[in-house]
Amino acid sequence: MKVIFMGTPDFAVPCLKGLIKDKNHEVVGVFTQPDRRKGRGKKMQGTPVKMVAEEENIPVYQPEKLNTSENYEMLKSINADAYVVVAYGQILSKEILELPSFGAINVHASLLPKYRGAAPIHWAIINGEDTTGITTMQMDEGLDTGDMLLQESIPIGDLDTTGDLHDRLALLGEKLLVETLEGLEKQAIIPSPQPKGEDSYAPKITKALAEIDWKSSAKDIHNLIRGLHPFPGAQTRYRGKPLKIHRARWIKDDNLQDAGTIVGVSKEGIFVAAGKGQIQITELQLSGKKRMPVWEFLAGNNLDVNLKLGAEDE
Repeated sequence: MKVIFMGTPDFAVPCLKGLIKDKNHEVVGVFTQPDRRKGRGKKMQGTPVKMVAEEENIPVYQPEKLNTSENYEMLKSINADAYVVVAYGQILSKEILELPSFGAINVHASLLPKYRGAAPIHWAIINGEDTTGITTMQMDEGLDTGDMLLQESIPIGDLDTTGDLHDRLALLGEKLLVETLEGLEKQAIIPSPQPKGEDSYAPKITKALAEIDWKSSAKDIHNLIRGLHPFPGAQTRYRGKPLKIHRARWIKDDNLQDAGTIVGVSKEGIFVAAGKGQIQITELQLSGKKRMPVWEFLAGNNLDVNLKLGAEDE
């Protein structure tokens, strides 16, 4: 099968590599987002998908806008059997979706129809789900609304972060993608409509979401910290300065202190009262400093019990 691959971030890389390794398919072109300026030096950098494609000498296309008549004609001339779309970052028009004989297959990081949208991994953890997975689907004009092809679930551990889950789902996506293409070629997969009434949306993560509300329950705060790690990171304020919390646990113990109050300090963690229960902070980062475990942070900072974290701490 001749395949055009459309993808951009690290999450898409295992799928691309899996297609390249699979001798039943030929990746005849890769579409990815244009190079962007990144890092402190603001140097132009290609996407992770572009780097893999160039290493394999696969033609790379980086249109700012995919849905133009010129790109339509170019895709038509390439005449691929299928498009594989994994976190590409652009919407495909109806005309482009209809070009390949096997259609456009999307690899989505949730158990559709739950968590359609840009950030399914983040929101699954933020919302305290204990299971997620990968769905491959036949793309249509809607947002992750196409007919499902294959689906496989994996558990979410109590301490899993978005970073942890991202890596496991990326590898599962590679596996399910290869199985999907094989099944479509053999006509062994019957697309099935997504169940109605079970859909939910996973909007793009913004920095506004990152501020911890200490009046929330400890479990919800813990899920927010996990869901926003490694980016953008959940944060609070410590003596008026931003404090990012990278790792934590939640404790059921009740407390009599106001939410956000430090109720205990040791090398095992900084214990903070929540609206219900406590948070045990184990890894953190002051603005402008490196991230560090609590024991290292305490070596250079004196923390008093009853100090209050959060927006009121000025």
